[in-house]
Amino acid sequence: MTAARAQDAIPDLEGTWSGKGKSIVFGNNAHHPGSPAISSSPRVRDFEFTFVIDGQEGRLAWGHSLSTVASTNEPFAWAISADNKSVVGADTDGYFQMTVMSPGRIEMYHSHNGKAYQVNRRDMLYDGTGEKVGRNRKT
Repeated sequence: MTAARAQDAIPDLEGTWSGKGKSIVFGNNAHHPGSPAISSSPRVRDFEFTFVIDGQEGRLAWGHSLSTVASTNEPFAWAISADNKSVVGADTDGYFQMTVMSPGRIEMYHSHNGKAYQVNRRDMLYDGTGEKVGRNRKT
């Protein structure tokens, strides 16, 4: 495969990804518990999380997520853009904007709406489970 062709490959994201992040939180939710009201001062919190990409068909991927605080198995759906690096998506209460930095690393931003308002930044690393992650599919 030529270098130009490798750049054109859709990244194969199936498998388990985990990492650490930092959030600014107003209010509370399952991943950021507590009693602060949305009108309270924001909290800056560190957290750990896992995303399991259960399936991928071309540029569409889906799965579920959980954190060390809450095993919610929250479903999500993502779409990979034509540049094969930018990814957008949604879950039950927020939106994702991501960049595939390398076959084993994704930079993720998530904005959350609902009972708690939050914005967070996460670095996700492939944790070695799922045979397909880290290899590229041909377009």
